[in-house]
Order: sequence, then structure tokens, then C-alpha cells
Amino acid sequence: MTETMTAWRCETYGPAAGTAPAEVPIPTPGRGEVVVRVRATALNAGDRHIMHGDPLLVRPVFGLRRPKQPVRGMDVAGTVTAVGAGVVSAEIDEEVVAELPGGGGLAAFVAAPASRLAPRPPGVAPALAASLPIAAGTAWQALDLAGIGIDGDAKPRVLILGASGGVGTFAVQLAALRGAEVWATCGDRAAALISRLGAARTFDLRRARSSPLPEGGFHAVLDIAGGMPLQQLQRLLAPGGHAVLVGGEGGRVLGPIPRMLGATVRSVGSHRRIRSLAASAHPEILRKLLALVDEGLLVPVIEREYPFAAASEALAQLEAGHTIGKIVVRGA
Repeated sequence: MTETMTAWRCETYGPAAGTAPAEVPIPTPGRGEVVVRVRATALNAGDRHIMHGDPLLVRPVFGLRRPKQPVRGMDVAGTVTAVGAGVVSAEIDEEVVAELPGGGGLAAFVAAPASRLAPRPPGVAPALAASLPIAAGTAWQALDLAGIGIDGDAKPRVLILGASGGVGTFAVQLAALRGAEVWATCGDRAAALISRLGAARTFDLRRARSSPLPEGGFHAVLDIAGGMPLQQLQRLLAPGGHAVLVGGEGGRVLGPIPRMLGATVRSVGSHRRIRSLAASAHPEILRKLLALVDEGLLVPVIEREYPFAAASEALAQLEAGHTIGKIVVRGA
């Protein structure tokens, strides 16, 4: 008999309500893969987009009519239970963290590329570790692209637009760790938290009658919220500064692509450049992030942990938006 496991699956594109538990075979590792018993899975905006098949531009990659991978969850922490051919970098019973290509984390077990694994330090709990790969990795790469901590400014001023989500809460802390003076936008509900994480000033632009942000006042702007016009974004930069487009919903068909193209056009010949981030999995960055958490220098913000039996409720919260920090589902 084939051993089975429970996985939360949705065979069609659509809302979280269509996700249900199903008994499926436990995966076997292919060449270059390991099987991980999942101890925690963190959810990301990308899970919501794939769940809805939105924008339509992503469907050739993730499935034209239905998702190729019906199980959501791309960030996991767990224990290696099987090792495929050619794998020398992981061992059975090793505690690891991984960013999965496309999903699969809302299951008792998942097959993961060994090339995407990072060892989990004993002092970092699975839920905290699982929150790091995509959200903190994106924040790290955005700051690199903006030159923060690289270009050598004595104390650069960084503006983070949309600081209360998963990427934003990490970006505030990482920018401060790199020596930046951090300004951040967020709702009133998150303002005190964002200040504790390292922001020198916080603003709720929805309540401001006029913009409190000085033109030419920032060495870098990370646009996670995605709602500010490109012209206004560019005016906030000091000469030689960089804005980085991290998020943004965009239209139903092309998503953020038109805005990214507009940013490229506006940056031609300009001393205030807007760059688009295409974040990717970097296990070497993940190892550094895990070390920072282990040392107490980086604190993942988890708004709520759900038991595995309530995974569909976790997806519904993700779908509703406005989560402060991360949502994590504990292992089966």
C-alpha cells in the first residue's frame, strides 16, 4: 500500500473557500530533491495570486485552466525524511528551511529542491524560520538593489511605502540594521509596531491632507504598497537615489507589468532611477537571515498562527488582506 498524507488542495483557480483537505500519496524525492515533513508553512502574497490565477499573465507558468500545483504554501520549515539521488547537501533528520517553487507547503510532507534548502538553527522556531524565505528575502534583495548598505552613504534615509506587511516589517528592520534612517508608511494600527522595529518616523498617507514626505529627501524608496504615481515616487528621491518597485497589484491581465515598463521609461537619462525587483530564491541570503534571527537582531512579525486543520481559514485571512506581518500554518 502507498502511504498517504493530508494536503489542502484547490483544483481550480478561485477563492480560499474552494480549498479542502484531501488524502494523497506521500511524495518520493526525485533526483536533486528531498522530502520534508512540514513543521510550519508561511503564506505570502504570491500564494494569493496563484490561488486566483491573477494576473492572467502568470497562467502559462502556473497552469492555463487550473493550477499545476493545487497546494498553496511556498515557504516551509521542517525535517528531512528522504533524500533523492545526487543530493549530498542534506541528510535525513536534518532541520531545514526552504522556498518551494510554486507551492506545496500546506501538506504533511513536500518534495523540495535540495538546492533551495538552508539549515534551521536550533534556536529559531519553525514558525519563525518559515516566515523568512520570500518576505525577508525580498526585503534583503530590494535594499541591495537600492544600494542601501552597499553604496557607502554615512546614514542614508530610506522610505518604505507599505511597511506593515510581511516584506515591509522585514524591510524596516533590515534597513535599520544597515545603518539607514527609516521612514515608513502604514496604517495607525501598525504605527507603534513599525516604530519599535526601527522606523524613525511613520505616516498614514491616507489620513494626511498633504504629503508629509519631502521632495528630494530620500536616498532610496521601497514601494511595496504600489499605489504611488511614478512621477511622485521619482520626486521623492535625492539625485543619485533609487526607488525599487517591490509590489503592486496592477490590472487583471498584465498585473504590474505596465507600471514596471513606465518606470523603465521614466528612468532613462535620469539621476533618480526607478527599478523593478524580480526577487528569487537565494539560500545564501536565507542563511544570513536565519543567523540574524538566531542572534536576536531580526524579529519576524507573525500576526497569527493557525493549526493545520484550519489552513483554509489562514488562506481566507491572506485573501482578505491587511495582515500585519505574516500568517503561519503549523504542520500536520
